[in-house]
Amino acid sequence: MSSIYSNIEFPSTKVVISTAASVAATAVLVRSFAKDFIPDELRQYISTKIHHFLSTFSNESTFLIDEYDGFNKNLLFYAAELYVGTIVNPSTRTFRATLPEKEKKIHVSIGGHDEIDDKFGGIQMKWRLITKEVKPRYVNNLDDYRSTMISEVRYLQLTFNKKHLNKVVSEYLPYVLERSEAVKEGKKTLKLYTLKNDGVHGPRINPWQSVNLDHPAKFETLAMDDEIKKTIVDDLDLFLKRKEFYRKVGKAWKRGYLLFGPPGTGKSSLIAAMANYLNFDVYDLELTDIRNNSELRKLLITTANRSILVVEDIDASIDLSQRKKKEAAKPPHPSMYPYHQQGPKVTLSGLLNFIDGLWSSIGDERIIIFTTNHKEKLDPALLRPGRMDVHINMSYCTPCGFRLLASNYLGMTEHPLVLKAEEMIGPSKVTPAEIGEQLLKSEDPDHALRGLIKFLELKKEEHIEGCREETSEEIEEDVEETEDGITKLKMTKSLDGLRGLINVAKASSPAEINGRIINKDEAGNALKILIGFLEQEIGNGDANDSDSTLGSSTATAQANGIKIE
Repeated sequence: MSSIYSNIEFPSTKVVISTAASVAATAVLVRSFAKDFIPDELRQYISTKIHHFLSTFSNESTFLIDEYDGFNKNLLFYAAELYVGTIVNPSTRTFRATLPEKEKKIHVSIGGHDEIDDKFGGIQMKWRLITKEVKPRYVNNLDDYRSTMISEVRYLQLTFNKKHLNKVVSEYLPYVLERSEAVKEGKKTLKLYTLKNDGVHGPRINPWQSVNLDHPAKFETLAMDDEIKKTIVDDLDLFLKRKEFYRKVGKAWKRGYLLFGPPGTGKSSLIAAMANYLNFDVYDLELTDIRNNSELRKLLITTANRSILVVEDIDASIDLSQRKKKEAAKPPHPSMYPYHQQGPKVTLSGLLNFIDGLWSSIGDERIIIFTTNHKEKLDPALLRPGRMDVHINMSYCTPCGFRLLASNYLGMTEHPLVLKAEEMIGPSKVTPAEIGEQLLKSEDPDHALRGLIKFLELKKEEHIEGCREETSEEIEEDVEETEDGITKLKMTKSLDGLRGLINVAKASSPAEINGRIINKDEAGNALKILIGFLEQEIGNGDANDSDSTLGSSTATAQANGIKIE
């Protein structure tokens, strides 16, 4: 054997290097010649034929997922890119690190032409990112009305055994989409969206602009009763996991909340806490900025899934007092008038269709929240279940809420001044915002609490004085003759009038009350009527309480100001 190889004369190293250099130079020359003289279409055709010929000897199939589908973004590419970023391994040599505009977290993905192995259901697969330079061209930007020029195209190449084609299409790619959504949620920076005011409109234009939602409110820090907070959280959790239930019963997967109460009671903070808890973006919709019902529907289409749509001060945004109220006549030539003088914009019927009509089924996992300081001004059609499912009374601060504020602001709850202030909270009628402002005035807890107590004493006096003024107003009495001829006082709402009735009933002579001469018998009859009325009301209240005893946190929360339909 050795004698055979000993007769073979091997070329020298110099000759080998020279030959390799010649072959490389020839390849470069041929490639340059082909690029200059052979059309791109012909070169692509030859490359495709060669690839097809070689693939006949392979048992592999390949998916190419382009970044753009024509002039539009391919959402599958971005989903796959997110997913592949989660399966990188130590052998991966090149990464891409980006920090998108208005984001807080760095996004890491694969770069270069590295291959990344993945396994799904026993199937071995390979991912590869390929980048090619192309002639500059413009593509649509989904987040703006401007186009973006690109000079390279990217696509992901997925290779696997061809016998698993059906399983990859029906199971693996949906799994990639599902995992990418979870990754996106984990990297998500909450956004607060509001309408643009640049005057640019069109079917391909996003009408929203956003800022980061950095509101620190959480359910743990809200100055609300624990039972109410627990009921809200339980309702949100139940909503999130009932996708198939909503689909089964034929309802759009959405939930409506009405927050009502005096200003400063924490309605905006509750919205922020819900957004932080759900990890949902917030769309702040100002109805006065919308031209008509048609534009309102278009805006609904452009909102994303897993989001909260907020309309604050709904009673002040449009006239909701009468459902069939005739609209004011519009000017014959709207372009000749200022925008704000062109008559009514969004109507009540348009708003109802927006939250509970056919258009409300566009999208999934949506929370719709209306806020108002005057619930009584809203049309009953807007308040019914299916539109506003949960009614939450954001009332004045309670002792439970004050304890939480004292813990948040001062870091203490067991303090003599805290206990004294807690006793004064109920009669003083103060909002959490007012208490928080008082506690911010000093870094010394004792000084802050003393200032709060003085403030509560002042508010209590103002409240008592307001009640006196309200009850001392003269109210016209309605005196009627009954069948038995006995004159009775049908209504006495004046505090002075009530005191007068009591004095007359005790005395033996008639007296003048609110300009009328009332004798002892008439005063006694009026008091009997009043007492009977109060007994009836108390009896009804007891019956309602006994009928509504549910023995659950929901029942307790409803008694404290939350109504769930």
